[in-house]
Amino acid sequence: MGLRAIHFIVGWVLSISVFAQVQAADLVIVSSEKTAGHVETAQTIALEFTRAYPERAQPSITYLSDSRLQKAELLQGARVVMTLGSDALASVLALDVRVPVVASLIPRAGMERILREAPSKSQTSVSAVYLDQPFSRQVELMRLALPSTRRVGVLFGSESNQQSPTLQSALQSKGMELVSGHVGGSGTLFSALKAVLDDTDVLLAVPDSKVYNGSTISNVLLATYRARVPVIAFSPAYVRAGALMSLNSTPRQIGIQAFAIARTHLTGNTGISLQYPTEFTVVLNEQVARSLDLVLDERSLTERLKRSERRP
Repeated sequence: MGLRAIHFIVGWVLSISVFAQVQAADLVIVSSEKTAGHVETAQTIALEFTRAYPERAQPSITYLSDSRLQKAELLQGARVVMTLGSDALASVLALDVRVPVVASLIPRAGMERILREAPSKSQTSVSAVYLDQPFSRQVELMRLALPSTRRVGVLFGSESNQQSPTLQSALQSKGMELVSGHVGGSGTLFSALKAVLDDTDVLLAVPDSKVYNGSTISNVLLATYRARVPVIAFSPAYVRAGALMSLNSTPRQIGIQAFAIARTHLTGNTGISLQYPTEFTVVLNEQVARSLDLVLDERSLTERLKRSERRP
């Protein structure tokens, strides 16, 4: 491992990687926070960076917290900027940045909202590895795990509402029907949830901060548990809280894929690449599965889902 990557990782672990004086670097990582997921993604990027280049020819890499990103000069000299999280992407686009940006740890709907709201002066091109999974993959998981499913409930908020036609098309291709509820504010969440649960076989959680957040998720999962409606979530944390399963990509999987895009920019490619995660895993709550009289295995489901995607 190169010395730059070692110092980078040690900086993360000791929380000393917020620079008072930032030197120009070829690759700059801007992070919204220092949660375990953000740290693991950044560490993975650093390790992939070291593997990709001999130390004698290694471009430079550095890290910035988005709370310190107040001037475009902090990114001066960078050839690629990588952002971890929604706030980091919004902070970078608020500056007059003229180099490629690779976004990660951000749902597609959230990224599209940030791009719509970005200042018109922003001239940068933004590539991304989305945090969420393609609807085709999620629908196939439901078909494999819950083959009797016909009606799929979804709560849409202002961020995710535009994805409804895409999800409906994916469901129809597998003979399923969309039962949607629309959440306009905190006061409408549980009336929309009740209407959906009364007429659905499974609830598919679609990332939307107006619907699923720290103040709502416990009550949402309690309501679905009482209604005996399984929840397919987008985060292992929701599985631990009571969802039946999640389909998600690990920080390491996302870090590897995001760096692959960044590396193409470092070698001169200026194209935009918008990707869903290529690697993923299924996480199962076995206690919830037993309560619903379901016999499921997360490793088997993950492998079957991967095999289905490899078929022509």
